[in-house]
Amino acid sequence: MRILLTGATGFIGGHILTALREAGHEVQGVSRRLGVDFNRMLRPEDWLPRLNGVEAVINAVGIIAETRGQSFETLHHRAPAALFRACERAEVKRVVQISALGADERAFTPYQLTKRAADEVLRGLSLDWFVLRPSLVYGPGGKSTDLFRGLAALPLIPLVGDGRQWVQPVHLSDLVATVLRCLQPDIPARQTLDVVGAHPLTFADWLQWLRRSQGKGPAPVLPVPLPLVMASARLGRFLVPMLHPDNLRMLQQGSTADAAPLTRFLGRPPLAMEAFPLPVEGCP
Repeated sequence: MRILLTGATGFIGGHILTALREAGHEVQGVSRRLGVDFNRMLRPEDWLPRLNGVEAVINAVGIIAETRGQSFETLHHRAPAALFRACERAEVKRVVQISALGADERAFTPYQLTKRAADEVLRGLSLDWFVLRPSLVYGPGGKSTDLFRGLAALPLIPLVGDGRQWVQPVHLSDLVATVLRCLQPDIPARQTLDVVGAHPLTFADWLQWLRRSQGKGPAPVLPVPLPLVMASARLGRFLVPMLHPDNLRMLQQGSTADAAPLTRFLGRPPLAMEAFPLPVEGCP
């Protein structure tokens, strides 16, 4: 199958690219590093020349924080919406949109709202689509993986508040497997699927597991009051964009979903956290 993959040099997109090529697909990778400025790809006409002969499109573009020249509205909504409309005109067979858990009626941050806006555009078009909403993705090279493993390795583990926020990490390999399954012609399209791990756990337990995965024993924790965490995040967001106050608010909201639909889709359960491959290459 001939596939156009956006975000092909990113954390998720790069692994999807490798898996697609290993499966024998012909892939046209698109990203800023590959010379495509999404700020200039805001009309269907901008995308149509790239869709000649393309049978499937996978949108893996995403940012966790805005920077100069990279906005949620452009990268998450306007450019993907233009791409999806171009896919309809070009009669692309399948479109896979990698959205985010929480990009639904609960959405309240610009990150979530712009993801949801693109999802809604895609759902309204006359083509075969999949909207995948992954939770916290764990895997080699992931910025959140590196950040949380670094926190977990400290002799005193800092927590956001009491650390009882609920998360449900999904292994990157399960997300990639889900994307590849979406491309199979016998799989019914027009599905929205939450891509989550086998079971939820608290953020505090997640950090302790990450610590054990590095061969370290249990460590004491330091609950940091939420107002102090938010104040620190406002000051430090330029150094560590992932610690933007909005991302902490999403952590407080929780990031969990029923894993049963994903289990049915894959024909097997997603990896339980205890089965995540270790150690993770590239992490401390």
